Amino acid sequence: MSIALKLQDDREILYARLKSQAIATPNHEWLACMVSSWCLGKSALPDYLGLEPLQFNGLISHYFPDCGIPEQAPSGIRQDFSRMLERDDLVNLLKHYSQPHAFESDCIISIIVAGCLGSDHLWQDLGLWSRSQLSAMLCCNFPELAGKNDKDMKWKKFLYKQLCEAEGLYLCRAPSCDVCSDYSKCYGPED
Repeated sequence: MSIALKLQDDREILYARLKSQAIATPNHEWLACMVSSWCLGKSALPDYLGLEPLQFNGLISHYFPDCGIPEQAPSGIRQDFSRMLERDDLVNLLKHYSQPHAFESDCIISIIVAGCLGSDHLWQDLGLWSRSQLSAMLCCNFPELAGKNDKDMKWKKFLYKQLCEAEGLYLCRAPSCDVCSDYSKCYGPED
């Protein structure tokens, strides 16, 4: 059996174990998927999944008690938001479109923002298994924001485009996305 197949099998076994422990909320499947990938070093999420330590412990004890989830990222990725000057802007953007004062929502926001530090597609950086999972998670947690992505732009690019537009910045030189020579970089397939 190849190493890739073994890791896939391990991830699916851990995912099934985590999902069976999770409380049935709309986010439990995605959290189980992200945590199982993270535990096997298959995401760009840093220590504590990008959460504050107390937030991480609350999330794990609430959704995955007795599963022995580590605090440090098995991938060795450390939390370094110093290079992410837009961190607060991303948090504020997502909070604006989320349910106010919901612990689960705050956790999802922090995890997504931490995933934006990665260099791959957002769904891969989060440890989700497909772009459709990320789309479903964003539609569930931020329906109004997700609805703005009506042309199916890649999610990380879409979030940053929202930040730019909020500041009145338009960095693209093309008069519209439809005529841009880089169209496939923003809207092409991600798998």
